[in-house]
Amino acid sequence: MSPPPAYQELCSHLKKIAILQSTSALLEWDQQTKLPEGAGAYRSAQMTYFAGEAHRLRTDKRLGQWINELSTAETANDPHSVVGCTIAHVKKDYDRQVKLPARLVEELASACSQGHQIWVEARRDNDFAKFAPALKTIIKLKQEQADAVGYADCRYDALLDEFEPGAKTAEVAEILEALRQELVPLVESIKASQQKTPVEILHRQFPIEAQKNFVMDASAQIGFDYQRGRLDVTHHPFCTEMGPNDCRITTRYDQNFFSSAFFGTLHEAGHGIYEQGLPSDQYGLPSGQYCSLGIHESQSRLWENLVGRSMSFWQHFFPAAVEHFPGALSDVSLDQFYAAINHVAPSLIRVEADEATYNLHIIIRFQLEQDLIEGRLSVDDLPEAWNAKYQQSLGVVPDTNSDGVLQDVHWSAGLIGYFPTYSLGNLYASQLFSAAGDQLGDLHSQFAEGSFTPLKDWLNANVHQFGKRYSSNALCEKITGNPLSQSHLISHLREKLSPIYNL
Repeated sequence: MSPPPAYQELCSHLKKIAILQSTSALLEWDQQTKLPEGAGAYRSAQMTYFAGEAHRLRTDKRLGQWINELSTAETANDPHSVVGCTIAHVKKDYDRQVKLPARLVEELASACSQGHQIWVEARRDNDFAKFAPALKTIIKLKQEQADAVGYADCRYDALLDEFEPGAKTAEVAEILEALRQELVPLVESIKASQQKTPVEILHRQFPIEAQKNFVMDASAQIGFDYQRGRLDVTHHPFCTEMGPNDCRITTRYDQNFFSSAFFGTLHEAGHGIYEQGLPSDQYGLPSGQYCSLGIHESQSRLWENLVGRSMSFWQHFFPAAVEHFPGALSDVSLDQFYAAINHVAPSLIRVEADEATYNLHIIIRFQLEQDLIEGRLSVDDLPEAWNAKYQQSLGVVPDTNSDGVLQDVHWSAGLIGYFPTYSLGNLYASQLFSAAGDQLGDLHSQFAEGSFTPLKDWLNANVHQFGKRYSSNALCEKITGNPLSQSHLISHLREKLSPIYNL
């Protein structure tokens, strides 16, 4: 049965919104990669204008009329169909957006655009006091946003729902605590091990141009399409899209540290492969948008860690690595390199953390931003609280705020509620990877032969093509037959790390 005429009007309207949002994404990408320092004020004005125009379209009264008309149509009955999914998600977004004053939307866009520019300078200068006023403004506006949207239990619920639809703070806290209880003893057993990994080999000289060539080749081989995407340099790596055939990924290079750019780019390429795998003919509609950030992060963490840090991946790529970096790797064996890239140790920088300690970094941020939003922690006290939690959870304390509370871009961009999706992504990644192995056979034999297409195609078919037609939990159960669990991630870590550290 064909959907009513109102559905075509609705879709046309949604595609206009997508044009505004994708153009805004292009401006944001430019701000973080190419924008001259002196152009920041006008860029903020541009971002504010586009945010206001998008909000105007997202709160257009006609949307409410179309939704009311379509919600009773027979085609809306199946929430997993393209039409049913569109109606359900547009209704939820409309109901949320009409609660937000246009003034608040524009103030947030302006504050975050300016906040990002201030954060870049503050991080460069190790000057938290420079960033604090901007962060105070952002926190105040995000509190106002949460209060406007409304919530059942706590303000943070209203912000978390933007990134992981339907998730509740208490439920996520329970999941992460269960994960923490298994990770802490694993990390402690590794710390007590007498086995040492040659991590110093990753800190030799790795020429930046060679890094770029190598990582572009590797990311292309796993499936990122450079005919529909590109790689650039930024202060904090990210992935964004400006249309169905325009996906941008970014990285940062350190000539004295191999892992930063290589694994950071694999991570962003994983995001990009997801974006490029969404149905392009449904761009702008919920069925053409990513399911949740937890699922999005599952794709990046899967390619970065479950594939990219596997022995089989390097059985294929290590000879090429030696060719690209003969001065650094000619005297290094595959086993030594594999042990080095899987080195486990408490560290300061989240994006460079190993698989075993990474989620402890996330839990710290999850707790701190809840305290900020709920008013239990002031921005002025944030650096001290950050350092105390790092001492308690990881046994390390940063010497500078640049390596501490200023290291992440998220709060400057108003992305409060985003951090827990990284850990949810790790859990989803392991569970999905296990299901893929059950259906495709020995994945690692395929990787060792340089064959990554079967896994990419499996993800396209089982994850990417559905867009928002299933919730993250429903999608996980549909694919794996079970709800989300920490067991797959813990099993993966123990299986990988036990031989390396003789556990």
